[in-house]
Amino acid sequence: MSRERNTPLRIAILTVSDRSAAGERDDLSGPLLEDLTRQHGWEVSLTGIVPDEGEQIAAKLAEWADGGQVDVILTTGGTGFAPRDVTPEATLDVIERRTPGLVEAIRAESLKITPHAMLSRAEAGIRSRTLIVNFPGSPKACRENFEIIQPVLAHAIDLLRDDPGSEAGH
Repeated sequence: MSRERNTPLRIAILTVSDRSAAGERDDLSGPLLEDLTRQHGWEVSLTGIVPDEGEQIAAKLAEWADGGQVDVILTTGGTGFAPRDVTPEATLDVIERRTPGLVEAIRAESLKITPHAMLSRAEAGIRSRTLIVNFPGSPKACRENFEIIQPVLAHAIDLLRDDPGSEAGH
């Protein structure tokens, strides 16, 4: 399923959190990412919350990427050093091609804000024609990370869709 040029990006947002999945804590980052994507005129097609379980994360990422309903999947949570932070590994299990420039840009810009950015293990990559990007669990960091990559997302999806006009953006 291709995205026609100048149509809104279709975004999925997956929150990875044991406590939010169990209903013990409100998810603040997922709804924030929904608001940010809508502010850019994009469509939020799917949302979900899963616990910090690699198999569940990978299964949801693969299901959404293979379903053809979304162009971009943004994850929030599970990217740090804690033993249960397994979002990067689950992402690597499902992607077909890594996109290191996105996470390099995020870390470089985030380091200007906090030295803790160097503790991020976030990954980004492509499965089929869907871009998957990991963000931290903190709402503040989600906002900052989103704003860093937002300017290139539509062009990235045009390239993934092999849009004839996509090369004009270079």
